[in-house]
Amino acid sequence: MEGIDDILASVDRDSFSSPEATTVDHQQLTRLWVAERAVPELLPWPGPLMDRMMERVSKQISKIEDLSISASDATTSAGNTNHNPTLNLTLSILQSDLARTQFLIRSILRQRLSKLTRYSIYYLRISMTQQPSQGQTPRTLDRDAGSLLSDKELQFLRTHQSLLTMHYNASFLSTFPPNLKRLDDNVGGTNMVVAPENKEVVFVRCLGEEVRIVIPAVEGAGDDGMAGLESYGNRMERGEVWVVRWEGVKDAWKRGDIEIL
Repeated sequence: MEGIDDILASVDRDSFSSPEATTVDHQQLTRLWVAERAVPELLPWPGPLMDRMMERVSKQISKIEDLSISASDATTSAGNTNHNPTLNLTLSILQSDLARTQFLIRSILRQRLSKLTRYSIYYLRISMTQQPSQGQTPRTLDRDAGSLLSDKELQFLRTHQSLLTMHYNASFLSTFPPNLKRLDDNVGGTNMVVAPENKEVVFVRCLGEEVRIVIPAVEGAGDDGMAGLESYGNRMERGEVWVVRWEGVKDAWKRGDIEIL
């Protein structure tokens, strides 16, 4: 009788990836889900990872549909001696694995859309600075660099902000003086653009041999009045779990030296 790992691996046979690669991708997806829920800002869109996961989801749905048809035919066929007693078990395992993957993907997307709607103008500004030049195509890398938003997220962000602006104009902005109608005004030292608070704390585990926690110094701090870098007293060592500000470990997360818990 096949084990659970063998049943799940059968879905990826004759495909672009091995069962080991599928396991690694599931681990990366789970870590991305945890990190996206924990950190205050939007993380870079993991384009290649999502493309691979969506391809596997599509293939697994087709596999489940084929098995469901086989199970239905075996049930309705009288005197069928070739009925596979493990067919229903295989179908149940594949459905459970598919539901797990779909839950992770949906949860990641909901977290990202929540941040996009909350900080829409802020991320719209960032997306405008990341537009590719003429003749180039947008880049989407996993976690080290590349586009912050997927194409569909960018489309959603622009549509959302356009509808929001139209609603505000129709509700009250049309009655304001021209110099008070801008939603991204920062006159008078007050910035109306809400940005993520990177001083929020996160739980992290050190994956490297040693990781230094560095955060920007408070502006104007120090005898010389210069703003520089200020590090926490100790450095994280492999396996240690700390509660630190996100801004202090953001670069270490990008390098893969820590993981978010």
